[in-house]
Amino acid sequence: MLDHVHIFITPPPFDAPSKIAKLLKGISARKMFTLFPCLREDLWEGHLWSPSYYCGTAGTVSSSTIKHYIDSQRLK
Repeated sequence: MLDHVHIFITPPPFDAPSKIAKLLKGISARKMFTLFPCLREDLWEGHLWSPSYYCGTAGTVSSSTIKHYIDSQRLK
């Protein structure tokens, strides 16, 4: 999708989802701004990501089902 990213991870049970989202956003933004400095001027008043995120659990769904869903979301 053009306006969001799907990431399928299996973190340790003691890591908070908010901490994981913050790390992923921070590291990826730093790398993107290093590679493309002009982004800082064009996006979100200097911020690559919005402050929000969504986190869901797999429950009884298999990992292959989730991977298939994520793959089906790619632009064709």
